Formats: sequence, C-alpha cells, structure tokens
Amino acid sequence: MEVAPSKLDLTHSRRFYERAQHSIPGGVNSPARAFDSVGGTPLFIKEADGATLTDADDNEYLDYVGSWGPMIFGHAHPDVVEAVQDQAESSTSFGAPTEIEIDVAELVCDLVPSVEKVRMVNSGTEATMSAARLARGYTGRDKIIKFEGNYHGHGDFFLIAAGSGAMTLGEPDSPGVTKGNAKDTLLARYNDLDHVEHLVEANQGEVACIILEPIAGNMGCIPPQPGFLEGLRELCDAHDIVLIFDEVMTGFRVAPGGVQERYGVTPDLTCLGKIIGGGLPVGAYGGKKEIMDYVSPTGPVYQAGTLSGNPLAMRAGHAILSKIAEEKDRIYRELEDYAEALQEGTEHNLDALGLDYTTHQVGAMGSLFFTDADVIDQETAKSSDTETYAAYFHAMLEEGIYLPPSQFEAMFFGTCHGEQELDDTLKTQRRALKRVHS
Repeated sequence: MEVAPSKLDLTHSRRFYERAQHSIPGGVNSPARAFDSVGGTPLFIKEADGATLTDADDNEYLDYVGSWGPMIFGHAHPDVVEAVQDQAESSTSFGAPTEIEIDVAELVCDLVPSVEKVRMVNSGTEATMSAARLARGYTGRDKIIKFEGNYHGHGDFFLIAAGSGAMTLGEPDSPGVTKGNAKDTLLARYNDLDHVEHLVEANQGEVACIILEPIAGNMGCIPPQPGFLEGLRELCDAHDIVLIFDEVMTGFRVAPGGVQERYGVTPDLTCLGKIIGGGLPVGAYGGKKEIMDYVSPTGPVYQAGTLSGNPLAMRAGHAILSKIAEEKDRIYRELEDYAEALQEGTEHNLDALGLDYTTHQVGAMGSLFFTDADVIDQETAKSSDTETYAAYFHAMLEEGIYLPPSQFEAMFFGTCHGEQELDDTLKTQRRALKRVHS
C-alpha cells in the first residue's frame, strides 16, 4: 500500500527493516508487525515504560497495542521487572517442577470460572491446539467447529477457509495445510446461532468441540450478540460437545475471570495466554477436572513441552495475576471508566466530521470501524473502509499515538492509561480525523 511520506524520522527503523529482509522472512517474526495492511515502515522498538513506546529513532508514542494484549498494567511494571530479575539469578529454566507453577495454576483456577485444573504451555497457538486435541480424545470424535474471522493461532486445523456451501467442510487456507487435515474442520458464521445448529445437525455425533473467541479480537473487537454464547452452551450440552473459549486475548482483560465471568456463560475448556505471562511467552489451557484428567501423564491424550511452566514466565505471570486478585474491583472499574470515556470521546470526534463509523469497546479492548454497518461478524467487518483506516493510523502515528496497524485488529489499553493519556488521545484524534476527512 502506498502511503504519504512520514513526517517522522524513521531512519533507523527503515535501516533495520531493510537489514531484516535478508535474514528473517518478510523482515518480521509475525505478519501482524509488517504494516502490510496500512503501508509504510514498521516501527522497530527499543524500549517502553508504562503507556509509552520509544522506537529506534527515539520517537515516543502513546501505546494502544500493549504487545497485543499482555500489558494490562503497562510496560516494564516494577513488580514484573523485579520478579524476572530475581528468577534469572536462580536460572532461567530447570526442566523440572517448581512451586511457582502451582502458585500460578491456583490463581488461574481461583479467577477463571471454568477452570478446575490447568496445564501451562508456551503460546496461545499451543494452548488451542492442545485443547482441541483434548476435546477429540475425550469425546472420541474428529470434527471441530470454528468461526469465520476467529483466530486461534497457526495450527493446521485452524487455518481453514469456507467450503463451497453452508454445509460443506473447510478448505485449506494456507499452503502446507492438507485437505486431509482440513476435512474435519467446519466453519460457522460468528454470531449466527442458527448456522451453528445446522452444522451440528448435519454432522450428528461427529463434532468433538466448538471453539471460538467469545469476544472476537482478530477481525476487530466484536462482542457476542445477546443469546449467542448462551445458545452455544445449550447446544453443546444437548449434543455432548465440548465448548472451548479461546480467551488468550480476553482472559483477565474484560473482567478478572474473562468473558465467561462478564457474560455468565461457562465453557468446558478455556485457552489463556498473554496476560498470564506478563509479557513473556506463555499459554495455558484448563477446564473441568474430568476432561483435564485425560491429559498425560494422568490420561491418554499426549501433550508435553520442554519449557512449559518456565519459571521466568511464571514469576512474571504471578506478579500480574496476584495484583489482579488483590485489587480487581478497583482495577476493572478504572478500566471500564477509561473505555467508556474513550468511546464517547471518539464518537463525538467522528460525529463532528460526519464520518461513517461503528465503535466497539468491551473492557480494556476495542475497535473503531470505518463503516456505518452494524459490525457483528467477518462479513460486516469487511465492509470497513480500510484505506481510511490506513490514513487514520498514519495521521495518529505521526502525532505520537500507536494504534494497531490493521483495521481488523483490536486495540488494547491498561491501568497506565489515565486522564492525561485520554485527553492527549482525543485531542490528537480530532486533528488526525480532520486530516483524513480533508
């Protein structure tokens, strides 16, 4: 995508990006960082503190990405820094059990309604892959149902596109994913309970699990429609299907116990990540004791990881989760207040210019869609004006606000965002939107 030359000095970021092309595919280690959706040069970051990022050229930004979710208390929180430093002095890994793993597991079980037992892994992808395999092993069935626009990592059976009709099986959505792998994945429309029911009825006795982001975050932030989660719970109960909530993104972000606490719908299994590692690589899956006891070494479903429960990640995660457990009433009240003020201010700025938009804000995450459609699924999200978003992104970036570099990614904030950050954001936004509108 062609973009106007930036007013920012990005000399070092451009140099690093060019250099990275020679040793890293596409110059980045995750596609979302490449700025392909908005054009321009991705920022190379050298440090961050609280709500502020500093790039390789010493440009400072107010951060609304938060490492894509983990930084609920901001970057370099003193409790996390101290915990990691203390642990590093005792070694970064043992390949053996540690007490801190138990401490974190107990916190997760206390905070998340569905989790009676939890297994630590190393990424969100690993968590969702393991949960789906566990559901298959527990039920003895092969097929899974996932939703268009929901992202569960890069496991083969999640990288699936729609088939040729509503009742068809999925098709591979990436080279390297085999048709054999894709044949057991059924694709449903998000927020469309009737469609899910039709899929279940057309595959009676074959569906092991339904997995979803209970609040979507990978086609922009899209909350569930009233009755959608409740309907999935009832459907799974009626057909002995395992219901899996992928709360890698939403866990501890929209409520202390995630979406399931916020909406009062309890899944059978929950996938977690991001916040539970305090910014270090981590993931987890947990749920009902009777299902989790099917995981090895207790049960027959094999799953292992050399660095699972890594003490650095566990110490960082414990610092975050213990703070949440101790101060959750204050923390989530403040986050809700910020979210409401940010949404109201954003809508006021957009209304003043007569721009088409839809905003969603749930807990400490949200999205601005440049469309007048009611955004409830992938199809309506795709009606957004992505060129306008790209122009808006760069206008905000040049004035020191770092937003997700894609219309279809959620933005995140934390307790480090206060009155000053809110005021700066809305004032900058007014100027940026005027530039976009002109």
